[in-house]
Amino acid sequence: MSVKVLVSDPLSERAVAILRETPGIRVDEYYGLSETELLPLVSDIDAWVVRGATKVTRRLIEAAPKLRWVARAGAGIDNIDGEAARERGVGVLNVPGANAVAVAELVFGLLLGLFRQIPAADRSLKRGEWDKSRFKGRELRGKTVGIVGLGQIGRAVAQRAIGFEMKCVGYDPLLPDDTMRDFEVESLPLNDLLPRSEILTLHVPLSRETRGMIGAAEISRLPRGAVLVNVARGGLVDEGAVLEALDQGRLAGAVFDVSPILPASAPGRRGRDSTHRSGDRGSSGEGGGGDREAPAGKAPGERRDPVGQPTRSGSGASERTGTGASDAGKRTSNPPMVSISPASVKISVDSLAGPARAFPNRGKEVVQCTNVADRLYCTAEVAVASGF
Repeated sequence: MSVKVLVSDPLSERAVAILRETPGIRVDEYYGLSETELLPLVSDIDAWVVRGATKVTRRLIEAAPKLRWVARAGAGIDNIDGEAARERGVGVLNVPGANAVAVAELVFGLLLGLFRQIPAADRSLKRGEWDKSRFKGRELRGKTVGIVGLGQIGRAVAQRAIGFEMKCVGYDPLLPDDTMRDFEVESLPLNDLLPRSEILTLHVPLSRETRGMIGAAEISRLPRGAVLVNVARGGLVDEGAVLEALDQGRLAGAVFDVSPILPASAPGRRGRDSTHRSGDRGSSGEGGGGDREAPAGKAPGERRDPVGQPTRSGSGASERTGTGASDAGKRTSNPPMVSISPASVKISVDSLAGPARAFPNRGKEVVQCTNVADRLYCTAEVAVASGF
């Protein structure tokens, strides 16, 4: 009997090909569907692969009686109802640290752009101006960066900050002080970290505990002229409070890669040289893979085979129409490879016999996955997303 896998967010062509080429695996691809549209599709699936766009809700999990695994092809799992999954005995898998380097490098790309006023200077030069004195930059060297969340991304940020000769202070309630010192980060409570942080950068998941964790009160504790960085999740920061602090000069700048709402729909977000937005580019480097829209030429709900042509569900038999070119060349990033084979699923299921360690206040039990030879192997011995 075959294992039925639903892929409801775009993966790389290679990842889908690996799934399709695995004996005993039947793959259905549907992109851009709502919860209501997904309901009839999950009734007989054994495994489900998503990125960040699909919301795996309690309603969907309860409508999938055969579902054993939900695999998130990325790091964050806040789009999956972990409590409902645990209640139904559904394993939640992800790829921790897959985009850690990409995000950490983006943090410093954004900071350098802000501190050296690169975007503003670029726009000025393109207007035919040559005003060097107006765009005098500042150095990162010697600044103190406060890192909230010392998971794999936070640690990668700390490593690069040390390379810039910066001092690192950090807050992570799940890491002991000795571990923080190993990363050359001084461990501090959040209230003590804020007044020390000339740059504050957030690297935590979005949860009940972290939603709105940086608001007007927290910003007021930062040194005057501090810079706020959020490349983690929209919703961690009260953006209205950020705009007010920028207007009052309490913050010298803010660089965001995420937002709870579309940037164009929020008042006050345009026309500021002290704010940078990069449009969720943190997870689209070589080592990661952003949460993307369906590939060009692919309508929501349409399925494609590995070369971008319409196909039936099942083992990959295709109904080619015409001789159009593949969509593969239009892809701009390579997300982590995800492979669910009968062997790896059996290993994962057997490992659940051992004790699974859940982090406190998470409300979800998850497992850690390792990418070996382009296949995802998972175990429940260690919980994922350590660091906050």
